Amino acid sequence: MAEEVRGPDTTALDEVVTFTSELIRIDTTNRGGGDCRERPAAEYVAERLADAGIEPTLLERTPGRTNVVARIPGTDPSAEALLVHGHLDVVPADPAEWTVHPFSGEVREGVVWGRGAVDMKNMDAMVLAVVRSWARQGIRPRRDIVLAYTADEEASAEDGSGFLADRHAALFEGCTEGISESGAFSFHPQPGTTLYPIAAGERGTAWLKLTAHGRAGHGSKVNAENAVTRLATAVARIGTHTWPVRLTTTVRAALRELAALHGIDADTGLRDLDLLLDKLGPAAALVEPTVRNSANPTMLEAGYKVNVIPGQAVAYIDGRMLPGTEEEFAATMDELTGPDVEWEFHHREVPLEAPVDSPTFAKLRAAVERFDPAGHVVPFTMSGGTDAKQFSRLGITGYGFSPLRLPPDLDYGALFHGVDERVPVDALHFGVRVLDHYLKSA
Repeated sequence: MAEEVRGPDTTALDEVVTFTSELIRIDTTNRGGGDCRERPAAEYVAERLADAGIEPTLLERTPGRTNVVARIPGTDPSAEALLVHGHLDVVPADPAEWTVHPFSGEVREGVVWGRGAVDMKNMDAMVLAVVRSWARQGIRPRRDIVLAYTADEEASAEDGSGFLADRHAALFEGCTEGISESGAFSFHPQPGTTLYPIAAGERGTAWLKLTAHGRAGHGSKVNAENAVTRLATAVARIGTHTWPVRLTTTVRAALRELAALHGIDADTGLRDLDLLLDKLGPAAALVEPTVRNSANPTMLEAGYKVNVIPGQAVAYIDGRMLPGTEEEFAATMDELTGPDVEWEFHHREVPLEAPVDSPTFAKLRAAVERFDPAGHVVPFTMSGGTDAKQFSRLGITGYGFSPLRLPPDLDYGALFHGVDERVPVDALHFGVRVLDHYLKSA
């Protein structure tokens, strides 16, 4: 019982700040073209795991695209294992747009600045600080904990979690559940109310390539078979399409809990979703992006000279699908593209949904509320996705759980992939305490 009440030591609270800052200084920008090199960050993590007596395994599909996997044995060999994963790569950042250099890792007035401060080198550092604290205190979790620090999450995951799931499944033997990014961050929809959304679902990724063929010719002549016109027409239909409401189990649960917090009858509200969302005010931002599928045009490619009509034009679409809507999504794209435009999946990942009435979700909720009793945990579905999609192929149910208690004036959503990404030191300390408690009680 002593292990259950003992929290992380003070060294862990110092280390999480140091680790976050130093990981940010290692530039692991992933532009999607294969030029990212996560190896320096992977070696940094591996060295600190090894220093704590935790044996790391470094794995690469492509030279320099390095993943780290390690297992911490639990005290109950019969218990199912838990996967804790985080990615080492980050999205690009333009230093000219930032208040501080995005790869400085500067700690200023109690805040750690830099690309990856919330996505997700902070979580990488928190987990590292927790398990090193266990080693110093002689603490072991009840169940095996498998740690995975992955490459390539910000692109295709082919060099990261996809590669691990396809080629190294044995390292995850016994894992039935996992936790990772994009959940348990504080959200302040109104003064005096603090929400902690824990992700129990993800929309599926459906990146599409549209191709229109036509008759090439001179730009001065009428051309009823103009590939650019055909493509533009289809893209306009897609971009202006209003997708129907499709409420998943997780989104329904989120709406019910949010309605209860606002004193609204959920059953009545669900019959008029637009009215319910309006009554929820700023809290509606947690669910509004996930009540529908979506498809947004993002890239266009056509032509090589202003007075030449090309014979082909290409567009790319960022589509997202809710669980259970894959066939409907495909049928809708057939209709919207029409007979003159072909479409195909450029990159596809399945949607996910984890149970919100499970013992695991209850323990995640309890861990957050233990350190912020006034906070309210609610389930939610991510509009985007994480490495959990790849690990789901191994039968691992994923939850978004990267706890941070942020001040009301710090907009977590705006920081994600945004300018001036940063995280307060106090938020990191909160995350270490919550993760330490959950991982020992899981």
